[in-house]
Amino acid sequence: MEEHNTVNFMRLLSDESTRSTVSSDSCEYYQTEIFDQLPSIQASRPEQDRQCHWEASEAHQGGPQVGERISHGHLSRGPKDKASTQPLRNMVMSIQGKRDARDRRKMQVSNIGFWESWRRSQSINWKRSWEQMGGTLSGLLPWQGTLHVIAGRFGVGVKAYFVFLRYLVYVNILHCAIIWGFILGPTTFYGRSNSSEPLKFGGNDSFLDFFRGTGYLDRSPAFFGFYTRGSLNFKCLNTPLLYFAGILIVFFLSLILVVRRTTVGYKHTWMLGKRYSMNVSYKIFCGWDFIIQDPAAATLKHSFIRNDLKLFLEEQSFSLRQAQRTLGQRVRLFLLRSALNLLVLSLLGGAFYLIHFSTSTTTSSYKSGQHWLVSLVLEYLPPITITFVNLLLPHIFRKISSFEDYSFTMQVNATLVRSIFLKLTTLGIYLIFTLTEPQQDHFPCRENMFGREMYKLCIFNFLANFCNVFLLNYPRKLLQEKYTLSLLSRLLGKQHFLIPFNVLDLVYSQTVFWVGVYYCPLLPLIGTVILMGTFYIQKFMVLRCCVAEQRMFRGSSSSVLFHFMLLLGLIMAATTVGFNLYQEKRSSCGPLGNGETVFNVTGVCVDSLPSPAQTTLRYLASEAFALPLILAEIIILTSYVSRGRANQKAIERLKDMLVMSSSDKRFLVKQHATMLRRQRTPHRARSAAIKEDDPPQPF
Repeated sequence: MEEHNTVNFMRLLSDESTRSTVSSDSCEYYQTEIFDQLPSIQASRPEQDRQCHWEASEAHQGGPQVGERISHGHLSRGPKDKASTQPLRNMVMSIQGKRDARDRRKMQVSNIGFWESWRRSQSINWKRSWEQMGGTLSGLLPWQGTLHVIAGRFGVGVKAYFVFLRYLVYVNILHCAIIWGFILGPTTFYGRSNSSEPLKFGGNDSFLDFFRGTGYLDRSPAFFGFYTRGSLNFKCLNTPLLYFAGILIVFFLSLILVVRRTTVGYKHTWMLGKRYSMNVSYKIFCGWDFIIQDPAAATLKHSFIRNDLKLFLEEQSFSLRQAQRTLGQRVRLFLLRSALNLLVLSLLGGAFYLIHFSTSTTTSSYKSGQHWLVSLVLEYLPPITITFVNLLLPHIFRKISSFEDYSFTMQVNATLVRSIFLKLTTLGIYLIFTLTEPQQDHFPCRENMFGREMYKLCIFNFLANFCNVFLLNYPRKLLQEKYTLSLLSRLLGKQHFLIPFNVLDLVYSQTVFWVGVYYCPLLPLIGTVILMGTFYIQKFMVLRCCVAEQRMFRGSSSSVLFHFMLLLGLIMAATTVGFNLYQEKRSSCGPLGNGETVFNVTGVCVDSLPSPAQTTLRYLASEAFALPLILAEIIILTSYVSRGRANQKAIERLKDMLVMSSSDKRFLVKQHATMLRRQRTPHRARSAAIKEDDPPQPF
């Protein structure tokens, strides 16, 4: 015989569940005999018995009596339900139900005092005001209309890219405000040292300096060497400390913003993940995007839902096929994947060698007598190599993943992980080659030289994006529109906006901004201009050159990966700056141009403070403070884990309550059908008896 697992369903008991503000007229349902026969009540009867026993013992010990909690035939007013203050238009019920709810609220207002009624009305008015204010402010956000048009034609996946781009613009604007308040503003008001040269454009300066980062731009506020000690020269308030504090605040705020976005996205993905997977009925009945306005976009949305269902069925069939593989097939597949991974590693090794070769060539080519164009190309050789590698290899990785016999989702994730590793590793290797190379005699300021390399990376990445759109994609679109049936047009095919690769480019650009902000303080301002230009370039490309994808991009599941990738870029930038500061190399320019280091400047400031402040700061910087800090972190993490487990149990109980509510509905329907049959049976019996009693009619 089969063993049936019995499940004990229990309701959640709390103060809010045992109290109500509803009058006694609505409690007639609880006074009927059928209430005790419901499956949910039968399942929760042991819990209610324990609750009654606890109340009886409390009353015996002198606790609050039952009569004190019940007055005038209805339950006492405890914490009010959220539905009592929720606007009627937000409640999911019929018009008649809303009218009944409004009448019940009027009855409650008549039973409560003036102060409680005024407080509830003010709470409702405040909520409505905040909702209207939020809607007004959201309409004032930049590019809101453009995002609405893009979402209507291409779906929310492409819109998510532009929202992420706008978020990076906000982050860089915040960085600009911090740089102005801590670095550029004090230097502007208090000036620089007397030995600093005045900033003038002339002599050997040329227009090429704005591309090469030399000459006039090298002496401008864009780079580290411009900020020297001025009249603001106190022990704890001077240019070096303000410079270091500004950079530290930039990294700290960036960490808070990125971690917050990552955790929120992870929570959303976890709630919609495999534990609470959406079934096919949800995808069919709740998968429509109601912001679509274009009929063509509506047709595409139909194809999105259809392809999403196809993708779901493909993944299910792939799981079945994967479970049915024989040992020989698994061995052959393992060997194939190993060979393809070796190919990927070979491509990565070749890319790293190209970066090393281009960096060495650029370093050894600094000599006079070359043409300006040749010199410009040699200086931009590392950025050209990095950009070429980052554009070509992700598409090769995409082709390789299609031969590894993974599911479609796994193919996308494998391509993304390899592309992430490629972009961050190429940038990291270039930073290592740049930091470890010997200092050139014609570049006395090492910090300016490093900032110049980051500046050239940003400029060339933007120029490559511009040329890719207007010199490749737009002519390709014109060719397809004018010569639709030509062989070249059919070979090129339609253009699609590849969301993962474009987001990777944004993350790479933002990582470069973070790496170079210490050596080029105006790089956030330059990055803001570049990102705004990128927005309009990508907008032109999407609306003019691209067609919508036939397979939906799951932006909600990949957004966590994008923000986590952004967090890795921030960690790499902070590690680069920290490594440079930890080396304690004497700088010959900038705020530390007198042979000082950050540790020397902060040490002088700490020594000038009072003795209690010195003791406190030294204790915070010592190893003795690490133990209580670790203990506090353990306690906080333990509390969050405990809260998460409690919420998980509450969710399971609520799911059980939903199951029992459906059982109650089935039980009530069954009882109603039984009553109807009982009402019909005596009527039929009486009709039959009457027919039997009637005498037969004569012919």
